[in-house]
Parts: sequence; structure tokens; C-alpha cells
Amino acid sequence: MSRRDELMTVPEILAELGGVSRRTFYRWRELGNAPAGLKLPNGEIRIWRSELASWLETLREAA
Repeated sequence: MSRRDELMTVPEILAELGGVSRRTFYRWRELGNAPAGLKLPNGEIRIWRSELASWLETLREAA
């Protein structure tokens, strides 16, 4: 984890992905096809920026 790594909220992730819908993102999570994240006690999800970048790179390599 780098010094610039940060925890991102779901809306931040959706914006980063170019407007993917919340429903699509949660469906990906249910199917195990989304970046790993932390579930907070209040039920919200946070994902490390580095984890999102790694996940996107994996998708790019698979394409």
C-alpha cells in the first residue's frame, strides 16, 4: 500500500469506472467479479484505490 493509497466510497468508485450503475457494481460483488473491499459496521463498503487499480489492470490484461 503506497502513501497515496486511500479508501474509496462506492460513489467514488462508480465515478472512476465511468458511470457504472450501483446495481451493476453490487451484482459484480455478488458474483465475485469486483475488487476486494472492506465492509464497515454501518454496512457501507470501502475499497483501497490500489485494489481498484490492480483489479482494473487484471481486466485490461484479460481483454
